[in-house]
Amino acid sequence: MGMRSKQLFSLTCLLFVICCCHAGNILVWPEDGSHWVNMQVILRKLHSHGHSLTVVRSSKSWYIQENSSFYTTITVNPMQTEDVGADYFKILIDRSLTLQRMSPFFRFLEQQKDITRVLKAFHNGALQMISAILDDTALVGRLREAKFDLVLTDPAFPAGVLLANFLHLPMVYNIRWINAGDAHMQIAPSPPSYVPMYNSLFHDQMNFLQRSENFIRYLFSLLQERYIIVPIYSELLQRHFPPGTDLLSMQLSADIWLLRVDFVFEFPRPTMPNVVYMGGFQCQPAQALPAELEEFMQSSGEHGVIIMSLGAAVSALPTAITEAIATAFAGIPQKVLWRYHGERPSTLGSNTLLLEWFPQNDLLGHPKTRVFVSHGGTNGVYEAIYHGVPILALPLLFDQFDNVLRLQVRGAARVLQVATLTSEEFLEALKDVLENPLYRSSIRKLSELHRDQPLSPLDSATFWIEYVIRHKGAAHLRSEGNNLPWYSYHSIDVLVFLLTFTVIALLTSVYVCKLLCCRKSIKKRKVE
Repeated sequence: MGMRSKQLFSLTCLLFVICCCHAGNILVWPEDGSHWVNMQVILRKLHSHGHSLTVVRSSKSWYIQENSSFYTTITVNPMQTEDVGADYFKILIDRSLTLQRMSPFFRFLEQQKDITRVLKAFHNGALQMISAILDDTALVGRLREAKFDLVLTDPAFPAGVLLANFLHLPMVYNIRWINAGDAHMQIAPSPPSYVPMYNSLFHDQMNFLQRSENFIRYLFSLLQERYIIVPIYSELLQRHFPPGTDLLSMQLSADIWLLRVDFVFEFPRPTMPNVVYMGGFQCQPAQALPAELEEFMQSSGEHGVIIMSLGAAVSALPTAITEAIATAFAGIPQKVLWRYHGERPSTLGSNTLLLEWFPQNDLLGHPKTRVFVSHGGTNGVYEAIYHGVPILALPLLFDQFDNVLRLQVRGAARVLQVATLTSEEFLEALKDVLENPLYRSSIRKLSELHRDQPLSPLDSATFWIEYVIRHKGAAHLRSEGNNLPWYSYHSIDVLVFLLTFTVIALLTSVYVCKLLCCRKSIKKRKVE
């Protein structure tokens, strides 16, 4: 199919999507931080299709603005909970650096304790949010009167899931993580023999010891889900839902799972009919830069520019590490554009410009950009793939370690351990990514594969949201396996039955044989 044919096909699909939809009334429950950055992309697209959007936000929200041109808001005042703002993330980063210096065994044990503590903090925050709504009878009445068509939610924490089920509304997920780990493991068969667990740092080709550790991590995630997360919401369920209501069953009841995954980047694995892959949906062609930034990029000459960003949640690394990075940057001919908060490093070179914010997507799409120094957040990784820019990775928290491992396996990134980073190590790695053509050729191949789709990920996501509105759900795409208890899902009850039947049959056969032998022996003695 030629380029013109592809464009014509995409335009036809897009016109079909636009023509076949009708304006819907959508209730949106997002997550804050970087999750909100990508949720906004979907909301703008839905708004351009004429849909009415109402966003539920906390009065303590970092990024979700109360006033917007493309959505209205319901602002909730939750009870006082543990602060999970910028200072909390600084504590998490310091703890992550400490863990990196430990032996693998003790790191694993401490990791599980930390995960449990973090899960409690975030899920208790979600509990306070949903409690504030469900305990407010006047607000619940207004929500019912609004007659929403569906709930669009990011279910990393299940407040939006609980509200959708309480209001008996169809539900669409904008999802990557849920409960204690990867959302894919909740909806589709995910054997731990070749599907690496969250934070395992394994790929899909594991040896025996790695498969053993992966299986242990899988068991830990099940225990954390069942005995840490579920009990947090049990009292709320008793107050507001019918007897026997189960949180995990509600989480599996979404009509469509818009999964922020592309198998160009993710390891192949089983899927389900109601999973729609939209990894990289927030990526778009680079726009023109502000004049001062364009001037800086052009001033780099033939050497080009290094872009560095550690994401929205990271203000600054420990001083020693920051100084080491600044020293390394000062020793290269390239210009450096560094998204940075905090005290200016003393070793900063004249080639480095510090900014508190910059248009990352547009900079990655600039022809002068040579390398992206990144923490490995999902949004940034997909933008780098989209624009074909190799990554020097400094993973710090959560899924970042897994993200950069996947790029490293594909030859598109080099990964450094931040806890022990020196200026010499950083400089050597940076020169390697700059000068070794394999990194750029690998990421460009990923970019080519990622872009080669009949419909853009964002248009695909929009179509399926409107599909649910048009048909008032998509129950026909949901697997009945979601309603089975675990022992039936894995056919444990059948195996027990068959084993019992086999044992009884064998014992009966042995008994009959003994009985026949005894009778024959008695007859023989009588004849004699």
